[in-house]
Amino acid sequence: MRRRGVTVLLGALLTALLSVGVLSVPLPYVVLGPGPTVNTLGSEDGKEVIQVTGRATSTSAGQLRLTTVGVQPTVRLRSALAGWFSADEAVVPRELVYPPGESQEEVEQRNTEDFQNSQTSAETAALRELGYPIKVRVKAVTPGGPSVGVLRPDDVVTSVDGVPVTSAAKLTELIRSRPAGTALTIGYTRGDTPGTATVTSSEQDGRPRIGVEIDQQQPHPFTLKIDLGDIGGPSAGLMFSLGIIDKLEPADLTGGRIIAGTGTIDDEGRVGPIGGIAQKLVGAKDAGAKAFLVPADNCAEAVRNPQPDLPLLKVATLGEALTALETLRAGGQPTRC
Repeated sequence: MRRRGVTVLLGALLTALLSVGVLSVPLPYVVLGPGPTVNTLGSEDGKEVIQVTGRATSTSAGQLRLTTVGVQPTVRLRSALAGWFSADEAVVPRELVYPPGESQEEVEQRNTEDFQNSQTSAETAALRELGYPIKVRVKAVTPGGPSVGVLRPDDVVTSVDGVPVTSAAKLTELIRSRPAGTALTIGYTRGDTPGTATVTSSEQDGRPRIGVEIDQQQPHPFTLKIDLGDIGGPSAGLMFSLGIIDKLEPADLTGGRIIAGTGTIDDEGRVGPIGGIAQKLVGAKDAGAKAFLVPADNCAEAVRNPQPDLPLLKVATLGEALTALETLRAGGQPTRC
């Protein structure tokens, strides 16, 4: 009996030690959960999130809240099990967040850069909506390139084959939409004089080019600054654009409500999809949101993960987001997912 008791005791001890070992070993997963939300019309750490100098701003009775996803980078069995059984969290393979070959620090640095780029695009898209067009200026003409003797530094490129050039990205898109060797009709303004010229594109680095360096400008008589740290990624773009417009226009976009949302935005005002929509909906609901702006490409996933009494408003562009909010203020029914 004594020998049998020792055996049972040793077995129990070994099982306990194995259990502790299993529970303490990091797993190749991360847990995604609702992150903080931020009112782009308000202040963080005593500073306005959107700062305007040189022009009067308006105040809003409601809020425009960007939403985020919290990432638990080191996951052990206990937290993985909790995440799998949680309605608000998701356990996903680690490589979906931290690709192989990239350190956590490198991913976070890229997210910081994406966040900064999203602020720039948000400003550009908002200013376009407010009537400040982009000017795509020729900085330099490449020696020996297709534009030599045709375009000059400081020319403003206005169209390609009659299609307006609304941003630097749009100019690149129009040139690359035709094969190298295509004769393109380039519209431009030189000083105050409009003109057109024919430039035949040539292949460089495997892509059609017209041999100019360009600079995107958007003159406006005031300064804008977005001041918000500790958030990464590009998905706040839409809510930043809406916040800028709300501050610079007398109309209150919120109608006194808390409006949450997410979505990337480019210089043309197109709203792109994001990750973690299910967790962002939870964060929005917890923040008291009365409506959620969803990128069109995320609608199917959002519908599968609804929150009670949180309407999902479908948007594909900044203009559609503004229309949705205007319809909501007027008591109508915006387009839903």
